[in-house]
Amino acid sequence: MNFNLQLTIAVDFDGTIVEDAYPKIGKPMIFAFETLKKLQEEGHRLILWTYRCGDKLEEAVKFCEANGIHFYAVNKSFPEEEFDPAFSRKINADLFIDDRNVGGFPGWGEVYQLLTDTEPIIPQKKGGLFGLFK
Repeated sequence: MNFNLQLTIAVDFDGTIVEDAYPKIGKPMIFAFETLKKLQEEGHRLILWTYRCGDKLEEAVKFCEANGIHFYAVNKSFPEEEFDPAFSRKINADLFIDDRNVGGFPGWGEVYQLLTDTEPIIPQKKGGLFGLFK
């Protein structure tokens, strides 16, 4: 999948951006914020699409902002959207990144590689354990 166009990508929080520790905020998943920043730099719109609401949602948004991610929208298709119970809560996104995908969450390196048909942005470690100290 090599996407040379701007995509709207809905991203889950618990278990996807951070380890699942709901209602607390878990540790960031490895390379989550680096990958999300790269996707934003490439012009993709990111929507935070999460079960969280109220104070717990606000905590998640602030946590992401503290890590350099500002979402296009949060739990809605576009920033100006108003919730109306007469309409479906399904959002308009090209892709959904979630730990509950069929087959589970592959990891952020693989997500980026699938979206761009490029090598993962994860630096490759060489030389075993001692290669870490070079």
